[in-house]
Amino acid sequence: MRKTMSLDVNAGLQLANWENTSAIAPDISHQQREQLLASFKAAIRIPTVSFSETDRNTTALAEFNILLKRAFPIVFSSELVKHEVVASYSHLFWVPGSDPALTPYMLLAHIDVVPAAESDGWEAPPFSAEEIDGFIYGRGTIDNKQSVMGILQALEYLLERGYRPRRGFYIGLGHDEEVSGREGAVNIVKVLKSRGVKLAYVLDEGLGVLDGIISGLDGPAALIGITEKGMANVKLSVTTAPGHSSMPPRETSIGILAAAVTRLEANPMPRLFGYGPERGTFEHLAHKFGLPLKFIMSNIWLFSPLLGRVMERKPDTNAFVRTTLAVTMFNSGVKINVIPPYAEAFVNLRIHSAQTVQEVLDLIRSTVGDERVKVELVNGFDPLPVSAYDETAFGYQIIKKTTLDMFPQLTVAPGVCVGNTDSRHYVDLTTDIYRYAPTWFKPGDPGRFHGVNERISANNYEELVKFYFLLFQNCDITKLPETHGSDHEL
Repeated sequence: MRKTMSLDVNAGLQLANWENTSAIAPDISHQQREQLLASFKAAIRIPTVSFSETDRNTTALAEFNILLKRAFPIVFSSELVKHEVVASYSHLFWVPGSDPALTPYMLLAHIDVVPAAESDGWEAPPFSAEEIDGFIYGRGTIDNKQSVMGILQALEYLLERGYRPRRGFYIGLGHDEEVSGREGAVNIVKVLKSRGVKLAYVLDEGLGVLDGIISGLDGPAALIGITEKGMANVKLSVTTAPGHSSMPPRETSIGILAAAVTRLEANPMPRLFGYGPERGTFEHLAHKFGLPLKFIMSNIWLFSPLLGRVMERKPDTNAFVRTTLAVTMFNSGVKINVIPPYAEAFVNLRIHSAQTVQEVLDLIRSTVGDERVKVELVNGFDPLPVSAYDETAFGYQIIKKTTLDMFPQLTVAPGVCVGNTDSRHYVDLTTDIYRYAPTWFKPGDPGRFHGVNERISANNYEELVKFYFLLFQNCDITKLPETHGSDHEL
């Protein structure tokens, strides 16, 4: 039955006449469920940790290579699938389609994880994959082995059932995303560029399904990342004359630098809510809020200053309001009775879409306001381009359709990814990059990213497998259906 709510901006193409490509149902037997969970747990138990760009657990990465071949024998033996190892530990798969006129797409995920120690307070050892109350605990369960294994598991099942895609696709699994992706993703991109590959869209990790995370929202929402914030690492340093602690000067290198850091923390970057794509997020979600929030969200052009002040009160929503600044390292001193001649601090910034690295550097220098403090850019990059999310955006609409096929109760909206992903290295291959997997997050769960007690429910992992199972088939749609005009405007 056709819906006629003209204000339902989530409707989009949901009720249009889609070309039917999902001929193979995502049925999973009890035995298959046990097998897919066992393979996923085996992946979590391998500590593929990236400590730094030059320090990675290569023994674990090599073991992971072996696991993939054992867990997905059809993927690795099929004549249809072309596989190659890139930079020793990353993987590139190419599955050609029956219609070469259709532009291929690409799915990304990463194998490596950040460090974790049981002493940090985990309920289960971080590389145990222990299941407690239906949740699988372990580093990589939501960042990002659930997608690594889910993508390949879905492809394994499809190939087993005789699937042959109409639209070709690539799968790229990087091994050093947590430390910049300069070996994995960068080299995969070089391979693709050398072959003249252009992509319809790229889908990587990023946002997910938020249930109870956005205050005042009626029901869960799936946010598809259409961009990600920029990033900069900035070094602050002070050099003074050394001396003995018994005859201290009025100010020391540590004191001068500490005062500069205090000024930065006391004077956050300006509120920019409403000046970036986060505006589209709340306009898409407006109809799911009660009054007066519905009215406010529907008129962000007027109320963005008010919303910005409200959202900056919590760290997780403050990230959408401005460029965030975190002092992450502070080094000085060699002996307890020696006044150190040198002190340094490192600041990590995640840059709002309405700013650039240079603008942020200028603001830091202005806020520090002390010529004795040297401000240097270590590295960084501007915010990523905003990908299309209107009714003509093939990738966005296919991802949205697949999500609603799985979870018709959800509201779907574009979002901003506050972290950075391997997908930023793919900007020369496509104009449309999306960052999303239907991993569910309830209150408290976002803190598990790179934190303690990272986990995913066994049921949600099975849902991920089914999502990719449907996504592969939905991508075989040759073109988007006609829209229904004003009844379904975005």
